[in-house]
Amino acid sequence: MNKTLLAIGLMIATGCASSKSITSASTGQGDTRTKQVEYLNDDSYLLVDISDDPTYGYDKANPIKVGGAKDRSGPDNERTFLNGLLGPNGEEVNYYRAGSCCHFKTPNGLMNNTGLLDLYRVSWSGASDTLDIYINMYDKGDLKVPVGLTARKKD
Repeated sequence: MNKTLLAIGLMIATGCASSKSITSASTGQGDTRTKQVEYLNDDSYLLVDISDDPTYGYDKANPIKVGGAKDRSGPDNERTFLNGLLGPNGEEVNYYRAGSCCHFKTPNGLMNNTGLLDLYRVSWSGASDTLDIYINMYDKGDLKVPVGLTARKKD
């Protein structure tokens, strides 16, 4: 067996062994978007809706669904979403990908209808700590600003 496939299989099998299981119902399947995605520029989505759900993006059971895994635009979609965010008072945000976790079933999964969430750590000048944001690059949903953050505006 190819060592790469074996490593990926082990990563999927053990990715969230210590955390609760993520179900396809909680992450959503397919495309649940009701609005077309707009761009502020080549690197940022124009995010106009603010979530009223305090778990949106902050809980692995309610990740931000940017889609794109099947056409290999998933990682770019994740960064394009994060580039549209600002801190609570309009501060520039910094982020880094902390890794993948939390396997779940999705028809958009690349191996055996399985996907993994990506965990990003987000901070800004003056923040007392980083925020953990969970992003699903397999399924698509309406993109919103997580509670407590703001978004870039058109000039």
